[in-house]
Amino acid sequence: MGLTSNKVLALAVLAAVGLFVCTVWLWPRLARRGWRAVTGRVGLLLATQLMLFAAVGLGANQSFGFYASWADLFGQEKGQGVVVDHTPGRGPLGVVDTRRVPGAASARPEVSGQIQKVDIVGRTTHIATPAYVYLPAEYFQPQYRKRAFPAAVVLTGYPGTAEKLIDKLNYPRTASTLAKEGRMQPMILVMLRPTVAPPRDTECVDIPGGPQTETFFAKDLPDAVSGHYRVSRKQGGWGIIGNSTGGYCALKLAMHHPRVYAAGAGLSAYYNAPIDPTTGDLFHGDEDLRNRANLGWYLKHMPAPDTSLLVSSSKVGEPNYKRTLKFIERVKANGVTRISSIILENGGHNFNTWRREIPGTLEWMSGRLGGR
Repeated sequence: MGLTSNKVLALAVLAAVGLFVCTVWLWPRLARRGWRAVTGRVGLLLATQLMLFAAVGLGANQSFGFYASWADLFGQEKGQGVVVDHTPGRGPLGVVDTRRVPGAASARPEVSGQIQKVDIVGRTTHIATPAYVYLPAEYFQPQYRKRAFPAAVVLTGYPGTAEKLIDKLNYPRTASTLAKEGRMQPMILVMLRPTVAPPRDTECVDIPGGPQTETFFAKDLPDAVSGHYRVSRKQGGWGIIGNSTGGYCALKLAMHHPRVYAAGAGLSAYYNAPIDPTTGDLFHGDEDLRNRANLGWYLKHMPAPDTSLLVSSSKVGEPNYKRTLKFIERVKANGVTRISSIILENGGHNFNTWRREIPGTLEWMSGRLGGR
């Protein structure tokens, strides 16, 4: 049974409750003196607390998507996967599964759209990663058969799982609803995590001698998707959205590659790549690479990027509030880059906060992208 399985969570909860009942029931017998009674009391209390923590941890992982599997949890995830391309000649992307949009009234793609699970391998970086592609209902309708749709890359935080973008953050369902209400144009969403070299957190950096993650997102990913789907190839047809680590990546990629990403939205983003045990040495002494990863430095020292940015925070609950206000002022000062914001009164660094920001973010993104 997998780490995110409901059965595993249910068994952990039942075990915690069972140990608690056993502790209450057996306590009179274990209240005696002697090493056996003391050992029994300590053992029951320890086992109960460990199982309680396990149940809480599994529940939190279910809600927030920290780890996708037992191997992911214990840092044993190594394989980058092998693409199975079912459409020869169309590029380095293969569809491996399809599913309906959660909450959709119909399973017919021309009515409710469709989610496709794909494997992608970068032509230049050779980075391999799974992703989910949401295709709006219009994609399957005859009157739109020659239309190229705008696309937005949607990134999780770290470590994150792409599935949570679908069933916890509700990106496809929200996009479908907004399009039906006329509040946004139909868009293709390419959903994945920025951790394309697991378990390492590459912070979307081209690491010297390591994964070329920025190049993957700036070149390989758009090329692979455009080669398989009817996605706009014109400048202004692509955007990028992310939360937390994904938010930092979205802002950076839009700033570094404005001809690729006409808009970038960072929900609860930070503005400089951290160095910690999950990232390792990202820059290998390359001062220019380190500086470029600092978005404040980039705004001050590099030509102003011709792109649109959206940032979000909350006055109470988000640690990035003051840094976000400072970032907004720096962008406004350059006179070229467009900046928008969503500032909540209250909201922590969690799914509930991001769900409140996603509808406005998708509307904003839709207004800045064009198809054909």
